[in-house]
Amino acid sequence: MRHDRATIVYADDRLLVVNKPPGVSLSTRKSEPRRAVDRLLACMEAADLSMHGINPGELLLVHRLDVGTSGLLMLARDQDTHRLLSRELSERRIEKVYLALVWGHPRPRAGRYDWPLAPDRRDRRRMKVDPAGSPAATRYRTLADARHVSLVELRPETGRTHQLRVHLAHAGHWIVGDDLYGGPRHRAVREKKLRLILNPSHLLLHAWQLGLPELQGLCSRRFEAPLSREFSAALEGLGISPGMLEHSRVW
Repeated sequence: MRHDRATIVYADDRLLVVNKPPGVSLSTRKSEPRRAVDRLLACMEAADLSMHGINPGELLLVHRLDVGTSGLLMLARDQDTHRLLSRELSERRIEKVYLALVWGHPRPRAGRYDWPLAPDRRDRRRMKVDPAGSPAATRYRTLADARHVSLVELRPETGRTHQLRVHLAHAGHWIVGDDLYGGPRHRAVREKKLRLILNPSHLLLHAWQLGLPELQGLCSRRFEAPLSREFSAALEGLGISPGMLEHSRVW
């Protein structure tokens, strides 16, 4: 499968921030701990890595994104930085902001989902809302409405597997293109052009922004990644102006 290129958003001697394209799996086996990084590097220009003096063998993945999710991904260039960033993530001091195109129009337009999550024993690929599960919380707000769908901003307060996808599905606002939790919902759309727009090749979930606090030897920084081509094209086809995101920034 051919992917879009992964691009470097930021690089210094300790940290690499990449805009991951959709379709790249970051899953790993214990016997192949570097496979996720290798797949990501295969989607990058060798000249970009060389320009920043990056040795592929030094890179350590700090966190992951689902295969269909695009956006910001952090890689540490040494073990100390990896431990530091992993700790900050686990203690919720690194802010993550996502964008998703979802079915329907959330009511209220902004709020918080706090349903606990647990593995779905009927399907090992999935998670589900379960009162006996682990606490999970997601803040959301609607940025724009279109026919059948809405563009929402998501701020996870916890980092459970598939958290954003499951919370939105449980709320009745499945992410467009999420076949695992939402299914082919575009089939109910009558207009052919709109049906094509709402049948993307990947789920339209994007890790849009990252905010790092001031850390040991690392300055406070904020990063942002442009949407994937397919996500941008969907917004354009729905009449949602990319300029709207400029006014939606809180940083």
